[in-house]
Amino acid sequence: MRLDELAKLINAEVIGEGSIKITSASTLDDARAGQISFLANAKYATSLETTQASAVIVAPSVQVRTSAALLRTPEPYYAFTRAMIALHGYRKHPFAGVHPRAFVDESATIGEKTIVYPGAFIGPRVKIGRDCIIYANVSIYDDCRLGDRVTIHSGTVIGVDGFGYATVHGEHTKIPQIGNVVIEDDVEIGANCTIDRATLGSTVIGSGTKTSNIIAVGHNTKVGPGGLIVALVGIAGSTTIGHHVTIGGQAGVAGHLKIGDNVTIAGQSGVTSNIPDQRTVMGMPAMPVHHGRRVLALFTQLPEIIERVKTLEQQVEELSNTDGGAEVV
Repeated sequence: MRLDELAKLINAEVIGEGSIKITSASTLDDARAGQISFLANAKYATSLETTQASAVIVAPSVQVRTSAALLRTPEPYYAFTRAMIALHGYRKHPFAGVHPRAFVDESATIGEKTIVYPGAFIGPRVKIGRDCIIYANVSIYDDCRLGDRVTIHSGTVIGVDGFGYATVHGEHTKIPQIGNVVIEDDVEIGANCTIDRATLGSTVIGSGTKTSNIIAVGHNTKVGPGGLIVALVGIAGSTTIGHHVTIGGQAGVAGHLKIGDNVTIAGQSGVTSNIPDQRTVMGMPAMPVHHGRRVLALFTQLPEIIERVKTLEQQVEELSNTDGGAEVV
């Protein structure tokens, strides 16, 4: 594809020779002639000076000497994504429909153009929409519902029993988990995740939500649309999460909480209380990010602060002894 043709597709301005042929995408450091790359973070600007890429997508403000042609656009990362789609497309599947080595219960329904890989288990009364991709060794338990254009990666379990027990006199009696899981349109679930079925009602993953790998979602939790959940996140049961919430890696969210809309939870945070809309939090327990940074700064200075306190205590004691035990004012 010619560079000027690609620029038109991604709505970028060409600075340089537009007739260059672009065949593929790569990183700034690894790119060679015929490849395109991007710069979205100024700290990698030195790589732009030395890259062998034929073209680089950059923001309008970038001013760096380079032999590569430039495509200027306000959103270089998004533009590069669109360029990759144009040049490479998405994964090509080796077959269409349901693989003969997948198990699909006779009462389940699967929409048109949905692909089910070998080893997948589709349980009784499951409903899957159209244009979905169910990768190998995915298990979808009975009565769960998937919308259209849903992708579930290998090893994930949808609809496993929620962690519910009634404890009396030290004995744990399992509570029947008779609800289901509802996954709305355009959701992508990473590998080796578990989404528990509701005790009653539905556990819901809202439309457009994307999760990384090894995510645990507890029973009756409701994740709003447009969420981003990074790897190793655990969300306990009966928590409601608003729309367009981002949860960083290894964060934990306690149960029976309400997380507002457009919230960002930093990686390794521990959320133990409700969070209003539009907040960014960090730490354990999670706190507003401006406060959390101050706490973290103080935490790293604790050894020095303790030594200063010890020195002051010693000085006070010496003064007290000098004054014959009189009170120091």
